Amino acid sequence: MADPYVARVIDLTDPASQRIRNLSIEEARARVADGTAADVRGIDGSFALVARVGRRVRLARSLDRPLRYFLAKEASGPALVVSDRIDAIRAFLEDEGLAAQFHPSYTRMVPAHYVVDIELVGCPDPSPTYERYFTPALAPLPPDPGVIGEAYVGALAHEIDGWLEDLPAREPIGVAFSGGIDSGAVFLVAYDRMRRRGMELGRLKAFTLSAGKGRDLDQARAFLEPLGLGLFLEPIEVDPDALDPLEAVRVVEDYKPLDVESATMALALCRGIRERYPGWRFLLDGDGGDENLKDYPIEENPELTIRSVVSNPLLYQEGWGVGRMKHSLTYSGGQSRSYSRTYAPLRRLGFEGFSPFTRPSVIEVAEAIPFAEMAAGNVARLYALKGEVVTRGVRVVTGLAMPAFPKRRFQHGALPADEAARRLSHGEAAYRSHFLARYA
Repeated sequence: MADPYVARVIDLTDPASQRIRNLSIEEARARVADGTAADVRGIDGSFALVARVGRRVRLARSLDRPLRYFLAKEASGPALVVSDRIDAIRAFLEDEGLAAQFHPSYTRMVPAHYVVDIELVGCPDPSPTYERYFTPALAPLPPDPGVIGEAYVGALAHEIDGWLEDLPAREPIGVAFSGGIDSGAVFLVAYDRMRRRGMELGRLKAFTLSAGKGRDLDQARAFLEPLGLGLFLEPIEVDPDALDPLEAVRVVEDYKPLDVESATMALALCRGIRERYPGWRFLLDGDGGDENLKDYPIEENPELTIRSVVSNPLLYQEGWGVGRMKHSLTYSGGQSRSYSRTYAPLRRLGFEGFSPFTRPSVIEVAEAIPFAEMAAGNVARLYALKGEVVTRGVRVVTGLAMPAFPKRRFQHGALPADEAARRLSHGEAAYRSHFLARYA
């Protein structure tokens, strides 16, 4: 009997934005369509892929870019709309006369590190199934910060080296730089790799946001100048009155306060660079370094204990995990959800970003660290581990003596504390209301 339904799949993702190093987009899409989990794991790069085989649609993405889908109903059958943005899905549905079916909470986010399998069979459609394609081995490294640092920063250097190799000749390279451990390691490794490759170092800049004399600019100078690298620093000074967290809500399409605040700063930094350099494209950043080395204040989250942090694989990257009680279908979890704070502002201002900390090869090393053994239940020891590991690794890989300053979030370093409290004072309820009002 012939299938009575005619399903449509509308892929609104931008093929030109895919950055796959070892395969064509068609080859990568074929792996998602018919390959094993190991085949998908073998896709090297940044991607958000949609593949169709008959009535089945399979979706997969890397950690560093969002991918969403929405299932609409037409008289002829289901229509699956896929995009990196909620507003793009809504705009398509409006053009098709299907807007009455839309609500942002009905969109679904593809969780990073999974292949999502959807069968378009009509009404009602079955729930998607999920197959993990990235499963790092846990804690096989010895509890030695030197060994760990060399492996971790070595993986970081490998990813940056590959990224540099693929860049167009003579394109300038920026680093979103605060002088913290993550952006500091990215900058120093990029500098070292460029130098080893014989690349023109005048192409490199460390962009530091200063919105009313925040502490990051002084920290950036204190980081670079003792190394003789102060000439690479370029402050991006913006008027604090220009900071608009409600704009950030619209850009990232989310309402979690810390992510909205970070995105507010990212928009200000990107806008400042864009105004100064209209043609600039490529930016490195350190997003993901905190997640990899479990450097978040546990005491700020009543759901967490040091035991839950060190005992749950990929907790900060993926949240509590697919199929768990706390897993949000609309927003996924962890950095899989929150990476929009970086991705969306860069895309909005015309930049192409890259954080090597989001690459599986780097996360794989991080997950191999025996955190439970090395922290031994001591929160302060867990926090100190990151600085020790990364500085040792940078010394071995680059020969440079990297300083390690205390952790400070982007929004707390670009602004003075009193300004941050005043300008970023909206709560989650207000951000959520502003987001939903767009679709009222």
